[in-house]
Amino acid sequence: MPSAKEKMTEVIQAQPDDATYEEIMRELAFERMIERGLKDSREGRVISNEEMKRRIESWRK
Repeated sequence: MPSAKEKMTEVIQAQPDDATYEEIMRELAFERMIERGLKDSREGRVISNEEMKRRIESWRK
């Protein structure tokens, strides 16, 4: 498994040469969110679609 520094370098290197600082930061944050979500899924920290729907409905009140 690559280190955090190696993964960040991969993400940065994949960006076009004219990418802005904000675009690069957004891509790094997106990559981190995906990694955290996959880890949560592997470790069983998930909720059902029905539970998520219930939570979203409660926000609308």
